[in-house]
Amino acid sequence: MQLPNFSDKFSDNLSLLPVLDTVPAIELIDQSGTSVAKIENKPGQAGSLRVYAWLAQTLGAITPEAAALGVKIYAEHTQDAIANPGKHPNIDRLFNIKTAEQTLQVKGL
Repeated sequence: MQLPNFSDKFSDNLSLLPVLDTVPAIELIDQSGTSVAKIENKPGQAGSLRVYAWLAQTLGAITPEAAALGVKIYAEHTQDAIANPGKHPNIDRLFNIKTAEQTLQVKGL
């Protein structure tokens, strides 16, 4: 599978991902089937919706491998998330996916 060449700028990386204007929201589902988060297609969340949707479509779910790639896609926002825990919950979530048991399914695509 050939992945895009992601840069150190989030807006450039986002331009490489599909636009999802017709998807109102996605839900993230843990291994027990519980919804752990909802990401809406609205200002402030639309970019994350595109990142998570692309990761799930490309890698099958938000696995540890997908989470590591997602952190790279977020680029400069990743450094801000490290410096300010809680400010970027969608990035913080990716930091916490370290094992297969923590994999999240994406519903709503």
